[in-house]
Amino acid sequence: MKKIALFFSFVIAALTVNAQVTTPQPSPTAKIEQKVGLTDVSVTYSRPSMKGRTIFGNLVPYGELWRTGANANTVISFSDDVKVGGQELKAGSYAIFTKPSATSWEVIFYADTNNWGTPGEWDESKVAAKVSANVVKVPFKVESFTIDFNNLGNSGANLEFIWEQAYVAVPFEVPTEKAVLASIERTMSGPSVNDYYSAAVYYLEEGKDLNKAKEWINKAISNREQPAFWMYRQKSLILAKMGDKKGAIAAAKESLKLAKAAPNADYVKLNEDSLKEWGAF
Repeated sequence: MKKIALFFSFVIAALTVNAQVTTPQPSPTAKIEQKVGLTDVSVTYSRPSMKGRTIFGNLVPYGELWRTGANANTVISFSDDVKVGGQELKAGSYAIFTKPSATSWEVIFYADTNNWGTPGEWDESKVAAKVSANVVKVPFKVESFTIDFNNLGNSGANLEFIWEQAYVAVPFEVPTEKAVLASIERTMSGPSVNDYYSAAVYYLEEGKDLNKAKEWINKAISNREQPAFWMYRQKSLILAKMGDKKGAIAAAKESLKLAKAAPNADYVKLNEDSLKEWGAF
């Protein structure tokens, strides 16, 4: 009985040591994601609240570097190269630091995102972009620090910061027009050489309409600037499967010649094996 009591006392002690109290974070983490044009943009940050305090010029001093939130770095990510204040900003992730004043904020996009708060040692070479944005006073108090996207358009949006009675907007541009025009040009110009080739090979391998496969492989070959041994190889297989042995042999010989010139030993052997099988050797 004493042993059982001792065992349970150890269990209770272990549970007491390992138990942890879980409480809400004073500055909870938030993440916002937004598609701007064709570009994916996201921000991860922590949201401190006023709690009766004076924020700007007091809790957040004017003229000093601020982490722009709480806890770890506020991080913004872009899936494409963008422009902020006319400055190029490469696709990737950046910490957002700010220097608030009563009338404007200096907003800094910093390449090192692995800081808790502001960097212990500031490295100017990591500043990817720096812009100035005016402060607009809002007619009501915003309790929790908020970052948002607004004024959304095909070519850009505003990155917004709102807290207490301060509103700051940083416009940025995304490369939508360039991407759309390139897409239109690709689509309107019709299938590419690789499209025809891939379609032909798929039809061959899946046993679909071989006449279509033949048509597409011929288009792939004729539209390519330089003849390709792998294309003639697929043409020979398509023709052989269609029962056109003469055509298959001619295509295989062309593939063999090109493979030897490349040189590509694998395709040389493949073609030689097929030519033997089809009675050409």
